[in-house]
Amino acid sequence: MKHIYIIKGMTCGSCKASVEKSLRDIDDVSDVEVNLENQEATITMDKHIDIVELQKSLASKYTITQKEVKNVFTSTQSSTFEIEEEKSKLQQLKPLLLIIFYIATASILLHYKNWSWSAFMLDFMGLFYIVFSFFKMLDLKGFPESFRMYDPLAKRVPFYGKVYPFIETALGLMFLMRFEINIALKITLIVLGITTIGVTKTLLDKKSIQCACLGTALKLPMTEATFIENAIMIVMAILMLLNIF
Repeated sequence: MKHIYIIKGMTCGSCKASVEKSLRDIDDVSDVEVNLENQEATITMDKHIDIVELQKSLASKYTITQKEVKNVFTSTQSSTFEIEEEKSKLQQLKPLLLIIFYIATASILLHYKNWSWSAFMLDFMGLFYIVFSFFKMLDLKGFPESFRMYDPLAKRVPFYGKVYPFIETALGLMFLMRFEINIALKITLIVLGITTIGVTKTLLDKKSIQCACLGTALKLPMTEATFIENAIMIVMAILMLLNIF
């Protein structure tokens, strides 16, 4: 089967050769034809390969997206492909959704006898940071590259991507230990606010890239779920700062 993709970031023949080689090295890819002028790649596959895997094989400066082909005769096939792709995306998001579910459940169980919204949110945010930073630390070398693909600050300051997992760990400990909570809340608004801007832009541009929220250990696609998880943390931080709960 053949699929046509748009690849942005190619500027010369060397880029074209690099992209072709990277894509050919993927299992089940039998042929790759790259058109530098049109910024397109025609990939022949033995079986369907998720676009996240294609993006992962390329250098960070390249962005690959599926080319939309409008054809009334293939509308049914396109719909079927979109449904299958959506199911695949949900399967990939399963670890993320399970982790958030367990964090929320643990936070509820800690306070269900003497319920306190503020205590629940502090523990939720603390556990959120600790768990998510753990996955990022599994690959401290690979995480910055994935993170800078959508985080505006990490793009401009590579060092920020390297220390980000440690920032999350520190924030998690601050929330769980109830240490300088106001400072931790303000830092949360800043770091997650910056990331959310990048996530929003990525989603609006319909770029298919890997989400680095759980590091590189789990291959998660960038979806609305990433925006929602950041939004939950930001809303909690705002509510806590305003002393609503």
